[in-house]
Amino acid sequence: MRLKTGGLIDRDTTLRFTFDGRRYDAHPGDTVASALLAAGTKLMGRSFKYHRPRGPLTHDSAEPNALITTHSGARAVPNTRATVQEVFAGLETRSQNAWPSLARDAMAVNDFAAPFLGAGFYYKTFMWPKAAWEKLYEPIIRRAAGLGALSGQPDPWRQEKAFAHCDLLVIGGGPAGLMAALAGAEAGADVILCEEADRPGGRLLAERETVDGRPGTEWVAAMEARLRAAGVRIMTRTTVTGAYDGGTYGALERVSHHLPDPHPDLPRDCFWRIAARRAVLAAGALERPVAFPVNDRPGIMLAGSLRAYANRWAVAAGERVAVFANNDDAHRTALDLMEAGVEIAAVIDPREGVAAQGDYPLIRGEVTNSTGRLGLTGVEIRTASGTRKLACDALGVSGGWNPTIHLTCHTGARPEWHAPLAAFLPRDGAVPGLQVAGAAAGRFDTHAALESGRDAAVACLRGWDARPCTVAIPEARRDAGAIAPLWAVEAPRDARHRAWLDFQNDVTVKDIHQAATENFRSVEHMKRYTTQGMATDQGKSSNVAALAILADATGRGIPETGTTTFRPPFVPVPISAMGAGAQGAGFAPARRTTSDPAMRDRGAPMIETGLWYRPGWFPKAGEDWLAACTREAAMVRESVGVADVSTLGKIDIQGPDAAALLDLVYANGFSTLKPGRVRYGLMLREDGLVMDDGTTARLGPEHFVMTTTTAAAGPVMRHLEFVAQCLRPDWRVALVSTTEAWAQFSVAGPRARELVQAVVAEPVTAETFPFMGCGPVTVRGVPGRLFRISFSGEHAYEIAVPSRYGAALWDELVARAEALGGGPYGMEALNVLRIEKGFVTHSEITGRVSAFDIGMDRMISAKKDCIGKAASRRPALRTDREEMVGLRALDATTKITAGAHLFRQGDAPTRANDQGYVTSPCFSPALGRYIALGFLLNGRARHGERVLLIDHLRGHRCEAEICDPVQFDPEGGRARD
Repeated sequence: MRLKTGGLIDRDTTLRFTFDGRRYDAHPGDTVASALLAAGTKLMGRSFKYHRPRGPLTHDSAEPNALITTHSGARAVPNTRATVQEVFAGLETRSQNAWPSLARDAMAVNDFAAPFLGAGFYYKTFMWPKAAWEKLYEPIIRRAAGLGALSGQPDPWRQEKAFAHCDLLVIGGGPAGLMAALAGAEAGADVILCEEADRPGGRLLAERETVDGRPGTEWVAAMEARLRAAGVRIMTRTTVTGAYDGGTYGALERVSHHLPDPHPDLPRDCFWRIAARRAVLAAGALERPVAFPVNDRPGIMLAGSLRAYANRWAVAAGERVAVFANNDDAHRTALDLMEAGVEIAAVIDPREGVAAQGDYPLIRGEVTNSTGRLGLTGVEIRTASGTRKLACDALGVSGGWNPTIHLTCHTGARPEWHAPLAAFLPRDGAVPGLQVAGAAAGRFDTHAALESGRDAAVACLRGWDARPCTVAIPEARRDAGAIAPLWAVEAPRDARHRAWLDFQNDVTVKDIHQAATENFRSVEHMKRYTTQGMATDQGKSSNVAALAILADATGRGIPETGTTTFRPPFVPVPISAMGAGAQGAGFAPARRTTSDPAMRDRGAPMIETGLWYRPGWFPKAGEDWLAACTREAAMVRESVGVADVSTLGKIDIQGPDAAALLDLVYANGFSTLKPGRVRYGLMLREDGLVMDDGTTARLGPEHFVMTTTTAAAGPVMRHLEFVAQCLRPDWRVALVSTTEAWAQFSVAGPRARELVQAVVAEPVTAETFPFMGCGPVTVRGVPGRLFRISFSGEHAYEIAVPSRYGAALWDELVARAEALGGGPYGMEALNVLRIEKGFVTHSEITGRVSAFDIGMDRMISAKKDCIGKAASRRPALRTDREEMVGLRALDATTKITAGAHLFRQGDAPTRANDQGYVTSPCFSPALGRYIALGFLLNGRARHGERVLLIDHLRGHRCEAEICDPVQFDPEGGRARD
């Protein structure tokens, strides 16, 4: 069935591939579908429910029928559209959803049970008997469900994700998209053009049209060269899959699907996040079929696709072809096929007054039936004079064109019905910053598409410092043709055949009427009741016809019936591409500080904290973890210690309303904080419970730097962005996470000032850097920041430099600390120091504690409002609560374990008598015994009482005294000296 001339294939090269074990020949440029059709193979798949034989309906990514599995073993990729998969030498493909073979599928017996398997049958059938669901129904459904099958082995394909930015994103490389890209480039914009196919051109590649006096394909090639010379980035094999807030678009690039032996470093897919200042949607339109009895036989295709296979791939889908359509455009299929030497049996058109556009038979009527088993052999036509039969082995069907408006609905907008075109068009301003052009905007003729593409780009660039547009519109076809709506053919009275709408899910016209009869009148309810539009093609060829039939069945108009909700992705996207890199160790990315290699060289075991790795302790010869931790904690109390605290969240906040934002998100006030000072802050959630704590430094009148706990850096950043964007979008404030930009080190201990002064050029005194002071400093010639804050209770500083200098500063600080009798300390010692001082972390701020619980209720300012303030005043958060207390083991040798529960002495250790629990225990070298922080019912009123600590999990128990959480230096003089 390969035509002798024409097409955009390389006839000089022959490629061999297999389909269901049989070898086929193809040429570079072929898809699996075009190559199989060229070999006379029309049967390529089976439908989901009834396992009816199906051939390709389309030639593009909207294909519902021709789904195949490519490759084998662990590399098998199911549900690949044969109309999109390009052929390469050695490609292995096979059909799916059929057993034992595609031609003889045993599950086709389902078709005989069709009267019992109509719309909603599963809702009515599997309700009884109740016990049969788990033992009978579910196992059968699971075995029968699905289309293709995964290998069950780890996915060996490499996937990638990437990010891009541009001034103008053009979605679609047809005539409108090419003109939009050219207009943008000549205006000086940075332009990205995304095209789903392997080359730009859109429908001009599938038509016998001329543009500017030359064949459309030649004009496309010249335009492509011109765009590349102008700096336009043309991304082929790339489908824009979704439109999101802020000018962000998702796009799937099929990187190596077409390569026989891709480089090991080349991914199979790449999922792009593209941030565009403006965008032009020029995605064209999708042809829709007409529903008539038995309209699903292999060989029945869309009329435009018949034309595309002939013009682009030089393939005739049949030797004797008929066309059934309600519009003028489909007549061009007959003309193109005739010019290619294909016999046209007839063009069947039900409209009054239609004349043939060429030398082919024209029949005024409707197709009411088709014949053939695994392939079309003929059709029956109802005319004014009666029924006649017509022999043909291919039928092109066209019910008109649906503009590809899906992306315009992804942010919630609904399209508008346009009766003259019998189609939905996008609503103006549906997606901010997005203009629609070409057939996607209802401009179906080529000249109008070219013009609208240019005008859309000009509209996008309006208001920019852009050069005037001088792009001229080339001469092209101006007639879009006429159409008369026809959604379904009324079946003959004696007909028992079904008219199909959703070919993949086997939804019929009768199913839509059944849904309406059972009062599923909402288009969304009908969709779910019948599964219409819920297959992998998302109803691209069936949705509009289905809702039109629903409108007729319910006595409403199409605008009143409305459409279902179009959601991303526009085409199926592999989950592995969206989450590329999140496999194996990449599932939880490891984040390491700049000092990580040096700490590992010292033998420090690394502990995962959030997504970061931090040192647990720095062992010396003969030390276990407890000995090392005890030594390091004592070292900080007696001399000086250095800890890498770069993992703390750091958020830069600037703007005239920065202080107001901090007042809103923090329980205590920050607008009164003076430049050069730091303040501890408590952040509440909207429900009044504690979200996080940390310090914020004011570096200037409108410049703050917030620190968060390591684990809460991401959630706090999201919280701030929500407040700035949603609650107070009128405030002038900018936020940026700078956690990775700064390496930050804590220097703590009696000799901390001496060590800091050795590396900082500016004087470090009690006057220049008082307690809770901050300011810029020069660290070994590098601009840095110094904060006098303490998480250990000792005289301490945090010194920050740009990350690229972090490793060098760590080495020098540690070397100088060791010369002073100190050294590095890890997380375990840091935990000991903060427990001795009663400082909280997320071991205490668990998401279920209030400011009252941790003794910080007075921090909630009475002078201002804040998020969570009103909720925090609820009586339930302030009375009869488990309050934070300190715990001190009575026996110096007895261990306290985390998670132990607290009971009154003499009470049975049962749930009913539970008084609280331990959050953070440690051995305190300063106090010479185990101590802990925990929560105890009404604990602050019970200082001095003795309780029993029981750890049922470890089988451990001990006695402890309740005390204040601050068990070392309660006056805080050591930190303030």
